[in-house]
Formats: sequence, structure tokens, C-alpha cells
Amino acid sequence: MSRPSHHQTFSYLIWRDCEQNYSINPKFYISLQDSYQVNVNLLLLAQFLDQQHYVLTQQQWELLTGAIEQWEENVLQPYRRLRRIAKVHLDSEEYQKMLDVELIMERKSQYMLLHKLNLLQRTTLDTEPDNTEPSNIQHYLSLFGLDGSIMAELTTQVGLTNS
Repeated sequence: MSRPSHHQTFSYLIWRDCEQNYSINPKFYISLQDSYQVNVNLLLLAQFLDQQHYVLTQQQWELLTGAIEQWEENVLQPYRRLRRIAKVHLDSEEYQKMLDVELIMERKSQYMLLHKLNLLQRTTLDTEPDNTEPSNIQHYLSLFGLDGSIMAELTTQVGLTNS
């Protein structure tokens, strides 16, 4: 069903909320990244948008993924591989400097995603999700042949850490 455009602009502060979700279980997110090539920033964004009841279409998730694809493939991912290889050859201070550079690169990805989200959001963002429509997490994970049930692991693990 067609709905009127919604003109709210998302601010960079959404990443603060995303980082809070990440801090609950960083190993889970890194595991998805390493095992399935899931982009952690996109997954965290999907979680945030689901919490806000902003549903993007599958096509919009493909556009968001495409917005950072070259940057990720040509700069961030090779740097991450280099950092992991170098870890055994560096002292902790040198390694931390590499992590800091990677974080700067992650922030650039976040900026690119936010910019693209705000462009998409001005056109066809659905702010009143239909209960039968897949969530943002389901849309995003389906790009990797995964379904939302993998996120149940996070919920289970969070329950274990909070007990």
C-alpha cells in the first residue's frame, strides 16, 4: 500500500544507539561479519530502524548496501585483514593505533549510510509497517541467504549475560 513520504531526517546520533546494541555482544556481530560477510553497521542500522518502526524495502536495503560496497571492498575490508595479520607482529600500542584507524574508516561507512538513508527516506520510506511485512533485519539478512532467526542467538546470549 502506498503511503505518503515521511520527511524526517535521521541524525548521526543513531549510531550512538547502534553502538549501544553492539556493546551488548560484540562477539556475536563479529561472528556474523566473519562467517557470513554481514556488514555490522548495516545490521545495527536494521535493528535501529526496526525499533523505530521504519521499514525499508528489500530494494532499499540493496541500495544502502551498494552505497558503501566499493569503500568496504577496496579500503575497509583489506585494511581489516591487514590489521588481523599484523596483530601478532605488533605491540599492544601499535595494534591499538591500527584499531583506531579502522574505527575512523567505520565512521566513514556510517556517514555514507546515513547520507543514503536520508536520501531514501525522503522518497519511499514506510513509517507504518504492515505486520505481515518482513522486518528490516529480515530484509537485510536475506541478502546473505540468512533469516531473522539468527538474531535469536543474540537475544538468547543477551539473556544469558543478564542473568
